[in-house]
Amino acid sequence: MKFDTLQQGISSYENYARVSGFDTRLYSTKKRKSDGKISLKYCVCNKEGFRETPRLHADCKKKRPITRIGCKARIKHKLINEQDNYVIFSFHEGHTHTLTTSNSAHHNKQFKNLTLAHKKYIMDNSLANIGAIKSYRLMKEHVGGYQDMAASVTDFKNFQRNIRKHIRGKDAHMLIENSKRKQEMCSSFFFKYEVDDKQHLIRVF
Repeated sequence: MKFDTLQQGISSYENYARVSGFDTRLYSTKKRKSDGKISLKYCVCNKEGFRETPRLHADCKKKRPITRIGCKARIKHKLINEQDNYVIFSFHEGHTHTLTTSNSAHHNKQFKNLTLAHKKYIMDNSLANIGAIKSYRLMKEHVGGYQDMAASVTDFKNFQRNIRKHIRGKDAHMLIENSKRKQEMCSSFFFKYEVDDKQHLIRVF
């Protein structure tokens, strides 16, 4: 198979993996010394290789399970001309593990992707002091089951963490600006606030 770009080739293998029931990851890359263009690019099954010991999470409280079991499934894309066209140079189909079925495929990473609807739902719930885990469970009830979520609870937690990181130190300013906008829209809306000598918000009515 021939592709106009390397990304098209990678996306093709990811789509194949989605249908077949496994996850992928990008692997080795070789570049030409003359111009730095990628001459060879490997995509492999995410269970390729081995990890000797389980990795610790960032909080160092629990270990991640070992998922790499030496699977040989992979594909290699090769640059064939100066127009950046690529072909599948080699392809190994066999896996050393059971592939996921349609009932459990939603656990694969290709099916885990936060949509705008997910993000809006998480943000709205955050304003009501509803955490990521509870938001995930509530949305599961709305859509009919985990298989229709198209995202994991970790995706929900990571996005809410990013929201908190983004507004850290800005939440007071956001509150005042939002109140000013409400006042412009509704003449009967009233608010008053006070700050200390360091311009930190200390009370709001």
